[in-house]
Amino acid sequence: MNEKRVIVLDTSAFVAGFDPFSISEKQYTVPLVRDELSKGSMSWIRFKAAVENGLLKVKKPDKVFVEKVREAATFLGDSFFLSKADMQVLALALQLKTRGCEVSIATDDYSIQNVANQLGVKFASLATFGIRFRSKWVRYCPACHKKYPADYKHERCEVCGTMLKRKMLRKTTLKE
Repeated sequence: MNEKRVIVLDTSAFVAGFDPFSISEKQYTVPLVRDELSKGSMSWIRFKAAVENGLLKVKKPDKVFVEKVREAATFLGDSFFLSKADMQVLALALQLKTRGCEVSIATDDYSIQNVANQLGVKFASLATFGIRFRSKWVRYCPACHKKYPADYKHERCEVCGTMLKRKMLRKTTLKE
């Protein structure tokens, strides 16, 4: 890969109105982002036009990078809140970074931003202020106070059946 500055686009970038024709950097996304866009919507039309004009490359990341992202997301407690598309966006950004590109993810998703920061990948918000701290999360039951690992797969407490919530366990300053 000879392009050095690249933008990896998340679904939220298209939904927020990002115009792929407005920047000169190389742009990438993953196939699952296309699937998350509503067919016929303005964001889907921008996506399709950018791909057809060769501005946006759609690439699936290597599995080794998906696994690294999964480990970082599990460590922070964000794995439950990231879709498969989100994981792949992060993995593609990490893959491009390890191949020498200067990568930035365009996303308003706070969980993506949190994990990107943990991985040392830059991000840019479009419609929000973005995260100010990297957060480590824990899930808990607000009724009986049972705590669960952040990557616990169920939405309800196994003891009393109440919907689980999450709270910040620890926050740290963002990596530069």
